[in-house]
Amino acid sequence: MHLTVEPYGKGGAFAKGEQMAKFMLAYTGGGRMGDSPEEQQRMMEAWMNWFGSLGDSVVDMGSPLGYARSVHPDGSAGDGDSAGLNGYSIIEAADVDDAVGKANGCPVLANGGTVEVYESLPVG
Repeated sequence: MHLTVEPYGKGGAFAKGEQMAKFMLAYTGGGRMGDSPEEQQRMMEAWMNWFGSLGDSVVDMGSPLGYARSVHPDGSAGDGDSAGLNGYSIIEAADVDDAVGKANGCPVLANGGTVEVYESLPVG
């Protein structure tokens, strides 16, 4: 089976009439959800408010990620990178700059984390 990856073009631009590009927002760092139930509730509200501000751009709110294992080329597995990915979401945006703009305001940023923005390339 042969798959061809078709980039949308520079910065994720798409031709008129095509669907908007999809982007994965990958969350790293930013601490935990809070020690008390009140802190956890505030964090959850911040996330839900941010998702609400994105409106129809949200394709998949995603989820936080837990413990990871890494599979190596020889088939062995080891502990995953503990400083790595801790959650994701999928959004639609006109291009990568639009996606980056939508990532601003993400609650993980307020806690010292980062949001990596990856374009999902169509395969066909």
